[in-house]
Amino acid sequence: MSTPPPVTLRAMTDAEYAGWQDRNAQSFAAGIGPLRGLDGEAAIAFARAEVDKLLPDGLRTDKHLLWTAFAGDGPLVGSLWISVLTPVPYIYGVEVAEAQRGKGYGRSIMVAAEEECRLRGYSQLDLNVFGNNATAINLYESLGFETVSQMMRKQL
Repeated sequence: MSTPPPVTLRAMTDAEYAGWQDRNAQSFAAGIGPLRGLDGEAAIAFARAEVDKLLPDGLRTDKHLLWTAFAGDGPLVGSLWISVLTPVPYIYGVEVAEAQRGKGYGRSIMVAAEEECRLRGYSQLDLNVFGNNATAINLYESLGFETVSQMMRKQL
């Protein structure tokens, strides 16, 4: 496997946060909507409400870290959202900009996330991935993440 391209994480700005909110809601809705039987608008509304609960003070919500990822000193390639409310940090979101997908930046952002957590004294990192997201599952497994719980469903 080749070395992923390096990324630099920088605290998200207010202007970046506004655009991120929309992209994050779209992404979360795309994953959660089908699982909850929600149509497009209902899924977006649900996604926005959930994030508003988690980030009541937006970027300034205590114990939530929101970063923008850049290709070294170059272009924006994605974003990262980690909560440190619990003893094990939890990744709520990893985003790779649409034009940058397939170039290894997802892996790079995850490696940067691990390093940020290590620097803060953490020895573990948690995340959730929807079962139908094979690309993300493969990435996380290749980075050493292991399944620690599993939710199952049967259509009746």
